[in-house]
Amino acid sequence: MGYDTTARIVHWTVALLVILMIPAGLVMTSGVDRSLQNVLFAFHKSVGTILLLLIAFRIIWRLTHPVSPLPASVGAMQRLAAHATHFGLYFFLIVMTVSGYVRVTTGGFPIELFDALGIPPLFPRSEAVANTAKSIHAVAKYGLVLLIVMHVGAAVFHGLLLRDGVFSRMWPPFRRDSR
Repeated sequence: MGYDTTARIVHWTVALLVILMIPAGLVMTSGVDRSLQNVLFAFHKSVGTILLLLIAFRIIWRLTHPVSPLPASVGAMQRLAAHATHFGLYFFLIVMTVSGYVRVTTGGFPIELFDALGIPPLFPRSEAVANTAKSIHAVAKYGLVLLIVMHVGAAVFHGLLLRDGVFSRMWPPFRRDSR
């Protein structure tokens, strides 16, 4: 049966936003023209804020709305790999969004979306904390990208090669029936 429509919509929204964030993050830190860099930084910070909220919602939704088990054709090692990969994705998404937030706010930079809503930073300015958060953000991106590649690879493997119903648990994003 798979995931309900809410879980699917949040999954694909997070996926799309992360796919947009990766090149934005790479380009904005590559020494491009300052006007483009400013736009990309504002985009990256605002989308990161939205991602943090979506990820928190998704975790709460997943904990309160259990999903049907994987098909019997999925072996024990694949189940373990799937669970470990999903856990890792959540972990790195949280690390990336929190470290980004901490880096920006403790570095004294604005988060335009929060500023527009009148939400003050949660942490005081601290260059030492900002530098640590920046380092964590820089290293964690590799773990996140690796797990995204594994996740997409597994989805393609199940969807195109095995055709065992695993991919259809999350695709399409919208379903007519509701669980």
